[in-house]
Amino acid sequence: MERVYHGRMGIKGLLVDLDGTLYTGGEPVPGAREALGRLESAGLTLRYVTNTTRKPRGTVHAHLRSLGFDVGEMEIFTPARAAAALVRGRSCFPLVDDSLLEDLGDVELTDDSPDFVLIGDLGEGFDYAKLNAAFRHLMEGADLLALQKNRYWRKEDGFSLDAGPFVAALEYASGKTATVVGKPERSFFELALLEMNLEPGEAAMVGDDPESDVAGARAAGLKGFQVQTGKYRPETQSADADLVLGSIAELPEALGI
Repeated sequence: MERVYHGRMGIKGLLVDLDGTLYTGGEPVPGAREALGRLESAGLTLRYVTNTTRKPRGTVHAHLRSLGFDVGEMEIFTPARAAAALVRGRSCFPLVDDSLLEDLGDVELTDDSPDFVLIGDLGEGFDYAKLNAAFRHLMEGADLLALQKNRYWRKEDGFSLDAGPFVAALEYASGKTATVVGKPERSFFELALLEMNLEPGEAAMVGDDPESDVAGARAAGLKGFQVQTGKYRPETQSADADLVLGSIAELPEALGI
């Protein structure tokens, strides 16, 4: 018989961030794998959520497996999945890494009068020509759809710009406001909870980002747990977090598991 955890805070499920929470710099956070094992054994429903827009879900899954995390591909939830559902039946001009196109399903991709400009993190692939092409489509009537608006993320060699600054540039130039489908948008959390068959009050988001993880989750009715790993810095610690942990390794004990 499947066990259902009914312990501290009434938590039945967790949305767990990946980069900065489960691993940093290409290495697992010490104790993270063991913590997930305890959480799963206790009967908690888990979804592994990420705002990455440079890797398709299959690649994210393979990376997690290579780090020793026993995670199923269908348990991984990404902004591309939400975008594909929103754009289905219409066209978009994609400003995303080519590898991500496989996650967009049957979305029509075009550079001829698209309905949407879809923007993710292109990293060093962002250049004037691509941004200007996107800008012209927006000025001709396309809507702006962003997979996420994170300001920065942490690479092995330090902090790096994420998609957010480029989304902001296109918003400023075109006068349009992007529809965002990744964290911290309410729809992102709601769709993940729908898959988990849980209500917002029965789940918590665990992550290192005070805006995308903690504030986003709390705005959607979930609890927000912040870990002091990844991009965490003392000056960015969330004052509203329901729980602050040194790392995810401390979570089972904090929940009484």
